[in-house]
Amino acid sequence: MNVLLIGGSGFVGSHLAARLCALGHNVHVPTRHYERAKHLLVLPTATIGEADIHDEAALAQLMRDKDAVVNLVGVLHGGTGEPYGAGFAHAHVELPKKIARAAQRIGVPRFLHMSALQADARAPSGYLRSKAAGEAAAFAVPPPVAVTIFRPSVIFGRGDSFLTLFARLLKRLPVVPLGCPQALFQPVWVEDVAAAFAASLTRRESFGHAYNLCGPRRYTLRELVAYAGRISGHARPVLGLPASLSYLQAWAMEFMPGAPLTRDNWRSMQVPSVCDTACELPFGLAATPLEAVAPAYLAPPA
Repeated sequence: MNVLLIGGSGFVGSHLAARLCALGHNVHVPTRHYERAKHLLVLPTATIGEADIHDEAALAQLMRDKDAVVNLVGVLHGGTGEPYGAGFAHAHVELPKKIARAAQRIGVPRFLHMSALQADARAPSGYLRSKAAGEAAAFAVPPPVAVTIFRPSVIFGRGDSFLTLFARLLKRLPVVPLGCPQALFQPVWVEDVAAAFAASLTRRESFGHAYNLCGPRRYTLRELVAYAGRISGHARPVLGLPASLSYLQAWAMEFMPGAPLTRDNWRSMQVPSVCDTACELPFGLAATPLEAVAPAYLAPPA
């Protein structure tokens, strides 16, 4: 298949591009800055090109002769506002609308869209509310475009900004003051996410459906931070902060370079990012345990 992979130069996108190419698909990755995507040139059937994906005319041109479009674009920091900040609106709502309109106009038969676990219009955070609006925009495209949506919990794997970030922080800090220590996650391996996307391309039973993607086990944030410390060789005491101090920590971090944590992130963590107990990966895929993968990229060299 000829696949347009929007957001293909990022963490999940790079893994999905590799999997699609390994399966023999042709993958085109548009990017605003060529340098950010040139690592994909080693893939035998991947091409990259500079383009503004928020320009509908450019999107329509990119979709010509494509059998599928995949949207992985997402931001964690999108500003404040009701029902969500301008950054969330731009990335999570307006872009899926533009992709859906272009896919319908050009006649692209498949549209795969990345959402987030617990996306809901009534969620406490702008991030989750905007993800729900993005889902609605994707599902609003009429036939013959067939839409499939995926809602992962936090994603881990080589190159992530999750466990790797914890390991780096633990290397620098003698003690970790941790906000929302009891926040719940059910981390899913990036390769399992990529496998689900790739498998859905030709599966008619996935048309019009949304799938939750979770790993096999739930963890508190405290457990995940402690685990990253042990495996990386930088175990540190973790000081769990109460709710009030957790909120103040998030508020203070909003003003730091790169905003490692915001109040909207804090609100997102009030909702457990976990699947139902009976939840399994779709298409017969088996979820990979975190402990089977993380040591390979977190543990120090022997």
